[in-house]
Amino acid sequence: MPIAYLHKRCGLKDIAISWVMSFFGNLAGMLFFMAIIVGYGGVFSTGAYKDEAIKFAVAKAVTPHWHQIFLKAIGANWLVCLAVFMAASSREISSKILAIWWPIMCFVGLGLDHVIANMFLVPIGIFNGAPFGVGYYIWKSMIPALLGNTIGGGLFVGVVYWYLYMTGDEAVSPDFDKPNSLHGTESTADEMAGPNGDHKGYAEKAA
Repeated sequence: MPIAYLHKRCGLKDIAISWVMSFFGNLAGMLFFMAIIVGYGGVFSTGAYKDEAIKFAVAKAVTPHWHQIFLKAIGANWLVCLAVFMAASSREISSKILAIWWPIMCFVGLGLDHVIANMFLVPIGIFNGAPFGVGYYIWKSMIPALLGNTIGGGLFVGVVYWYLYMTGDEAVSPDFDKPNSLHGTESTADEMAGPNGDHKGYAEKAA
């Protein structure tokens, strides 16, 4: 969305609608899966499973400071969005799978904080008796993770790669029904000579 906004393909209202729908849609799905499938299904309700669910929630929401969760969240979505960019830059399915595996493996292995992943990991701990409530989770984990993820993905991937691949051309209006001036009806990704684009061909047409 930041790339689309910077390239004048959407407005702030569109970003707000997309982010709000995405956030609460993911929250609803995660809470449904956590409570109905895993919680009432008794997946983590006994023995070591229950203990680990509680310990993991405490390690995610209680042990680290607010700023630590925020900083780890920057790294988390930086890697997640880098995986998306690398997959979009790849052509074959095998290349896309390989491209996304490394950043996601690093994000999970380092224990970084992603607000969507934590929507399952922390609430399942609360469900099983973690020593804190929903309000604490929202303030101490969800908010810093959300802010950090926004910066990590929007700034360090979105803005950076927009500047590298999609600048240098006159701004265009966000009208998806009109053919663009350079390539007829091709998509925005092809229009601006991105990682798979024809930089030479684009430069010639722009000239």
